[in-house]
Amino acid sequence: MSDVLRPEAAGALEAWRRRVRANREQAERLREGTPPRDFYAAVASDFRAAPRRTDEPALELLRTLVQPGETWLDIGAGGGRYALPLALLAKSVLAVEPSEGMRNVLQAGMTEHGIANIEIVPARWPMQGAPAADVALLAHIGYDIEEIGPFLDAAEASARRLCVAVLVTPSPPHPAERFWPPIHGEVRVSLPSLTEFLTLLLARGRLFELRLFTREPLLHADRDGPLRWLYQQLFVAPDTDKGRRLAALARDAITSREGRWALSWSPVPVVGVVSWRPRD
Repeated sequence: MSDVLRPEAAGALEAWRRRVRANREQAERLREGTPPRDFYAAVASDFRAAPRRTDEPALELLRTLVQPGETWLDIGAGGGRYALPLALLAKSVLAVEPSEGMRNVLQAGMTEHGIANIEIVPARWPMQGAPAADVALLAHIGYDIEEIGPFLDAAEASARRLCVAVLVTPSPPHPAERFWPPIHGEVRVSLPSLTEFLTLLLARGRLFELRLFTREPLLHADRDGPLRWLYQQLFVAPDTDKGRRLAALARDAITSREGRWALSWSPVPVVGVVSWRPRD
């Protein structure tokens, strides 16, 4: 029998797979309407981030990991939260991102800030003919990947020097989970997060370095931003009974500070930057 305090790799991978599958199947069962072609299109603009910002401790640590002349591979680069600032230090960044909406935000950031050493790769990871790089970065990705083993194997195969993951506990959708019982009548199945990822790495025989931080919550540029995010996370449409009930519940929770809007102003409690050497 597997020891929960010392799981084997196969058991840890299967537990991760079951959790993600249950989360996905719950969403598919309760979803209103047809799934969008691009899940992130409606909220991609909320992922803009200034590349020269100095108010994110996890980013400051990432900056110290960049060595001169290196190429970084940003897997699931999103709108460029890390690709843009790291490109200011690295020789180049390969930004792999399947979402067209996110790629558009990244491209706009490159243009706005005059950053030209990022190559945007429109693909889903793992990908055929994956590029090699000195460092493979997995920032806030993997939470919803059922086959996390091959996903990590491919990242390690592409990295010459180092693999780095930036993850949170609990997982990013957590602020929306409190709305599931009143809207859907059931508790949301939570995705794996940093805690489970560390267990998985140890089960796979990887020794790692870990630094823990806090981070500001997800902020939005307009009052409707948090509600758009909730529609996405609860898989409901604005013009349905559930959508209208969600809007009524959320309105009281949405507040503003200095021109930004949020569901909560409490910092993300645990952000981990995990680094390990890929296997030869």
